[in-house]
Amino acid sequence: MEFEKVSDVIVELIGIEKEKIKLESNFTEDLGLDSLDLFQIITELESLYNVEFDLKDADKIKTVNDAVEYIKQNT
Repeated sequence: MEFEKVSDVIVELIGIEKEKIKLESNFTEDLGLDSLDLFQIITELESLYNVEFDLKDADKIKTVNDAVEYIKQNT
């Protein structure tokens, strides 16, 4: 369920085709996101899930799965 919501956020904010987003997708290498894109996604996920990504933890978010796991562990 979290994967679907994270995917939807990426599609909505960045405009990447949903079919290209996989759980193992690396935000920069596979999806071509830059740090601003990732910041926008994290900000939206914080709002959506009412969770705050700690700065040191946000730096560790490299893949879609990293974001999904962080949400699962902190909500």
